[in-house]
Amino acid sequence: MARIPKELVDQIIQTADIVEVVGDFVQLKRKGQNLWAPCPFHNEKSPSFSVNPAKSLYKCFGCGKAGGVVQFVMDVEGTSYVEALKYLAKKYAIEIQEEEKTPQQQLEQNERDSQFIVSDFAKNHFHRLLLNSDEGMSIGFGYLKERGLNLSTIQTFELGYSLDSWDDLMKAAETAGYDKKYLEKTGLTVIKTDDQGKDTGRRYDRFRGRVMFPIHNISGRVVGFGARTLKRDDKMAKYLNSPESEIYHKSDVLYGLFQARQAIRTQEVCYLVEGYLDVLSLYQGGIKNVVASSGTSLTEGQIRLIKRYSDNVTVLYDGDAAGIKASLRGTDLLLEGGLNVRVVLFPDGDDPDSYIRKVGDQRFTEYIETKSQDFISFKTTLVAREASNDPVKKAEAIRDVLHSIAKVPDAIKRQVFLQQTSATFGIDEQVLITEYNKLVKAPAARQATGNAGNYGSGAGSANTGYASGGNARPASAARPMTDEEEAEMLMYGGAEAAEALGAAAPATKAEEEETPDVLKLCEREVLRLLVLYAGREVDADVSVAAYLLNELGENPLTVPLYAEMWEICRQELMANRFPDARQLAQNERADIRSLITDLATERYEISPNWRTKEIYVFNEVDLPKLACDNAVLRLNKVHVQRELDICLDKLRHPLEDAEMFEILGDIKRLKELDNELAALLGTVVARGA
Repeated sequence: MARIPKELVDQIIQTADIVEVVGDFVQLKRKGQNLWAPCPFHNEKSPSFSVNPAKSLYKCFGCGKAGGVVQFVMDVEGTSYVEALKYLAKKYAIEIQEEEKTPQQQLEQNERDSQFIVSDFAKNHFHRLLLNSDEGMSIGFGYLKERGLNLSTIQTFELGYSLDSWDDLMKAAETAGYDKKYLEKTGLTVIKTDDQGKDTGRRYDRFRGRVMFPIHNISGRVVGFGARTLKRDDKMAKYLNSPESEIYHKSDVLYGLFQARQAIRTQEVCYLVEGYLDVLSLYQGGIKNVVASSGTSLTEGQIRLIKRYSDNVTVLYDGDAAGIKASLRGTDLLLEGGLNVRVVLFPDGDDPDSYIRKVGDQRFTEYIETKSQDFISFKTTLVAREASNDPVKKAEAIRDVLHSIAKVPDAIKRQVFLQQTSATFGIDEQVLITEYNKLVKAPAARQATGNAGNYGSGAGSANTGYASGGNARPASAARPMTDEEEAEMLMYGGAEAAEALGAAAPATKAEEEETPDVLKLCEREVLRLLVLYAGREVDADVSVAAYLLNELGENPLTVPLYAEMWEICRQELMANRFPDARQLAQNERADIRSLITDLATERYEISPNWRTKEIYVFNEVDLPKLACDNAVLRLNKVHVQRELDICLDKLRHPLEDAEMFEILGDIKRLKELDNELAALLGTVVARGA
């Protein structure tokens, strides 16, 4: 796909009014400086969706959706970045002249476009045959009617029928002027070869005498087909799908997602089934937030598609034991993809399609609401039942469940699942935790050991001359003793003294995830001031951006995304431009858009009534130098405290006298610097405060 020139992207973003664009989808009401509405991405009664016209940003403080005007179009329409830009360009009558393609790029684009066009022709052809031909009506439509589908559902999903003929589609396409090579590239026709694999010159339709299920991509274009035969022939595959092509990649498509995407957003859950008819029956029964993997193993690409619309997925399993076991791996992938996974198991012999036709829409909905359970509990019960009283199978089952628990991102949920697993298998929880550590934490610990000691100094602050990296664990609060007493205790008390003074081993990866990272928070605050107030003056002719860069240097941040954002801002200043939060929030990269929006949006505003009552509240907009100084000092103080932790930790190990005296000297110097920073911050604090 050709790129839109940067100048044109900037024009689109500058022209687009976020209030107008969002107002096309929700009714906004002004409250303070911002406008508010019920969120279009999840159900709620009290408005938590905020639009800031000045910054051209939106954020929902309920579900967390946030971004600029381009991101909003991407979220609400489910489109790509380029497609969102084209949507806005069309709305504001901006003509897009994409950068000129090379001959090869133009050829590739023409090839893809031609395949889309011929696929759309085939879809329309099959749909007409289903509703207008004698064979289509009697066989295809008769079958769909027998399965309980009505005309509205058939038209919504553009279902069709292929005649039981070797060349019906091929003849129709050639008569309409389509090149047969695109029928071949999309797999609509098949090239007949001889025993040596040579082309015999004969062509025939791939799909013959089958009900046709068009497969749409996320923008609604047909990329392939699923087809079900109605013949009773054991030698013939019941379902036949289009082969992979330039426009159809099975691992990146979910059947029904185009029709279900809005419902998935509003319902905040995606129901995942296996087959086409499962989707169609549930959709017709009012459960519109349903998609299918179309009988293929679930892939990472399909999981990413689901996550674009919801973090919650409920898998509807057929009541078939063999099928359930085959699906467990795919469900593990859902956990690994960061999704909250629940499971509904239907009675043996039923699938979602057959069960909803058996019990009706209302009872089906009640069933999935009452029978839904989290995946870990479901899997634990399932494998425990299969293991029965066999000790070997039971041990294997426990490890299998632990592997699934390890894929759950949330630490609290992992702990709850470990407790449940302990109760289900009747095994001590501490034994499970030990085994879990072997499976998960040992590799992380080895990696941490490999990275030990990689602490380096960064650029210095004008106030302190100190800034450095490091990931040591923050220590406990210091004991009320003098430096001399502490040094003496450390020298003669060894590791026990170091532990008593609050030194601790570096945190494990799991502990870091569970504990707020003070260093990360301090780095975020420095970056926030740089992004939001870059051009504001702290002194005469000295901007916030210049001040922060002078104080902290070129590479002061350790969080990779923060460091990258810092460099982007630095490059802007070198080009004699101030970083613009509004422009950065429309960046092509999703992680940058998300970061800038998060930095720039706040839920609450200071009421103007405070000023009328002569109650002064510190405002960083009015006092940018004070805000910058506080942020820089706090960042440097965290670095100093972490270096202290590293030094104290070294004392836990046997040392030569010379090395010990050197470390004690470092500790004394760092404590003096820590106290100096505390004084500059206007506070008197102990270590670890």
